[in-house]
Parts: sequence; C-alpha cells; structure tokens
Amino acid sequence: MSKKPSVQDLGIEVDAQQWRRSGDGEGSIEIAFAPGAGGAAEWVLMRVTGDPDGRILVYDRHEWECFLHGARGGEFDDGTNDGGPDGVRPGSGALPSGPAST
Repeated sequence: MSKKPSVQDLGIEVDAQQWRRSGDGEGSIEIAFAPGAGGAAEWVLMRVTGDPDGRILVYDRHEWECFLHGARGGEFDDGTNDGGPDGVRPGSGALPSGPAST
C-alpha cells in the first residue's frame, strides 16, 4: 500500500480553498474540496478550527463517499443504538464499491 498524500505532496494551496464549517468556534470541522492535478479526482480536505498544529487530513473522493454513506446509515451514532454486542447495526448496508460519479 502506498503512502497517503499530504496537502504539500499534492501542491494544494490551503489558503486558496473555499472551506465549509460545521459550526462556530474552536473545534468546528472544516471541509474543502480541492481539484486534483491535471483534472484528476477531487480531494477532500478536513481540518479542525483552533488546532494549534494546523493539521489537515486528506481523503480521496471514494473515502469521502464511504464516510458519508456510514454517517447517513447511522454507523457513527452513539452506542445506545449499536444493534448488538459486536457493535454492528443491522441493515447498515455495504459501502459503495467505487468512486462516485460527479
């Protein structure tokens, strides 16, 4: 498995991105969608406001679609409705099989 690229590896200008924020204040999540080089697949950038280290996570479009699928299906809901001792919710469905078309 190859190393996941960083913002620096991809040559993305962080300050030039249009960041979307989940809420107000420190600890809010910010997301930006950055185009890949030469028309390659889009990258999803995620950061937390107030992070003193300024860390930015990079996801490819497929990883982002899988996250959204899980969130919409309740995969990240609290433990009170986990569905069973193994933590798997019944009927949560399978993850998407490939990148979503845009």
